[in-house]
Amino acid sequence: MKFPPVPKKVMTVHDVSCFGRCAHTVIIPVMSALGVQTVPLPTALLSTHTGGFDGFTFLDLTDQMTKIQGHWKKLGIAFDGIYTGFLGSEEQIGTVKSIAEKTKYDNPSSLFLADPVMGDDGEKYKTYTANMCLLTRELLKDADVITPNLTEACILTDTPYKNHFDDGELTSLLDRLSKLTDGSIVITGIRGTGKDSGRIYTVFRDGFTAFGKVSAEYIDANYPGTGDVFSSVLMSRLLYGNPLLESLELAGNFVSSVSKYTFGCGTPVREGLLIESFSAELASYSPFKNHIIKEP
Repeated sequence: MKFPPVPKKVMTVHDVSCFGRCAHTVIIPVMSALGVQTVPLPTALLSTHTGGFDGFTFLDLTDQMTKIQGHWKKLGIAFDGIYTGFLGSEEQIGTVKSIAEKTKYDNPSSLFLADPVMGDDGEKYKTYTANMCLLTRELLKDADVITPNLTEACILTDTPYKNHFDDGELTSLLDRLSKLTDGSIVITGIRGTGKDSGRIYTVFRDGFTAFGKVSAEYIDANYPGTGDVFSSVLMSRLLYGNPLLESLELAGNFVSSVSKYTFGCGTPVREGLLIESFSAELASYSPFKNHIIKEP
């Protein structure tokens, strides 16, 4: 019997919000369905995410992160990639930068995707200080792919935020971001206007495309974890050598489909996307989709 390749292994640096479908609680099932082994490096443990819930518990795990990574190092565990998300303090950003550098040193061909979670809807998160923004820019220098939303792209480049950017302005935004990283740049969450108001756009730049643009159906509901799902699909597809354009199209359309289904079910927005209903669809894009073990 011919077996497919061993699954790719990715260090995922995000919090664990136990209820609410975001960060690791969506990253692990999405990437697993797409044939990727996730190795969580938790930044914090929360009873729920912070959007729409009161009285949540919070445990900062910054002091454990280097210890965990050090243990993996002693065991000789190497990673095919590292995927980082929301980081809650200056110390944590510095810790993750050091860990990312060590990961790339151990495996120079590993893929580093950084999702600089800093704000949304034109506003920086209240906990994100000016110095944290500066440190995030330093972190992005080492990334192979960055995935800021439109708000975060403006924060990173000191560009005034507005609801609509035309293609020329988006190109200028990509130009400014390209000064922060040599990697591929993806800007998400760009709402269409006028006749395109029912679409949501992603623009990108890589070594082959100076300005690329993809779109998906816009669903008017702000579910937590949509960015985590998007980047998880993107990271998984890129790890197996799929082109950036194709990977972005799949990620955007998948998030749109799940959002539309979730909206139709009428579940509370704060509970996130109903990704469980789409496991089979995700698995159809896995490199292991035809891997069936037959009984002798």
